[in-house]
Amino acid sequence: MRRIRYHAYGGPEVLTMEETEIPTPGTGQVRIRAEAIGANFVDVKFRQGPDAGGVYHRALPAVLTGDVVGTVDAVGPGVDPGLAGRRVATLAEDAFADQVLADATWLAPVPEGIDDATASMLPMGAPVALGALRTARVAPGETVLVHAAAGGIGHLAVQLAKICGAGTVIATAGSPGKLDFTRMLGADAAVDYSAEDWPDRVREAAPRGVDVVLDSVAGGVLLRSLDLLAPFGRAVVYGAAGGELTGIPLTSLFAMRSVSGFSLLAWRAAAPEQARHDMDEVAEHAVEGRLRAALHARLPLHQAAEAHRILESRSQLGRVLLVP
Repeated sequence: MRRIRYHAYGGPEVLTMEETEIPTPGTGQVRIRAEAIGANFVDVKFRQGPDAGGVYHRALPAVLTGDVVGTVDAVGPGVDPGLAGRRVATLAEDAFADQVLADATWLAPVPEGIDDATASMLPMGAPVALGALRTARVAPGETVLVHAAAGGIGHLAVQLAKICGAGTVIATAGSPGKLDFTRMLGADAAVDYSAEDWPDRVREAAPRGVDVVLDSVAGGVLLRSLDLLAPFGRAVVYGAAGGELTGIPLTSLFAMRSVSGFSLLAWRAAAPEQARHDMDEVAEHAVEGRLRAALHARLPLHQAAEAHRILESRSQLGRVLLVP
């Protein structure tokens, strides 16, 4: 079978296709025949390597994570044989391949009628967005600021914030096309955060401050966001796409503000029943038409480098899928 790996850090061109043996599922695992693979921006950072100024590191030779949609074609010891033949989605560690191994515990069943882009967000993207909103304890009528709102998780967070009852959702993105995209998803206001005065534009939309900030950028964006929080406002950080880990001045929190972190793997470990319920909940929203994932590009597996070029350019609106 085919798989994509890289043996050196660098640009998208380091991604290479290899021929390898079909993997055998171990205890607690299933093997999935991949039909679509959602590419994730975090792997751009890993691929660039530690010398690129990022905060991420993966030893070489390295694999690519992804959100795999496909059919279970083999099960390992300790796994329900009835899973064979089921269409599922999962977050996989070695995902850019014709056939993928995955932990049977965290498979997301794919309901009938769900397109590949939406199915690809069931195991990771939508649960992260929903988990961050839960961590923020969003209350009906509150104002939510979503950074990187046109990205793979951000565009889901805009929709889920509305589903959770947010009164006003303010989306930030880096181009006019992306801002229009977030408005189509339901954002009440859209702000270009590449402009130096973006906090002033947020204040115009929320003169009394924002109640919740969802941030996957970190760095200076997070620091400037803290000043936008209303009393009792909450910021939740679930990524550092900007590549900068920033210390938070304690004085910025004295005005009755708080900062929390969210990680899907930590959430699964700390509250597995709730994490499983979250996967079921986002699937229900998708089936009933309240939540959808936008598809930016659908490429064959051998064009993995092009998928990374799209992600690295920050030009995508929604998901980039690879098809074996």
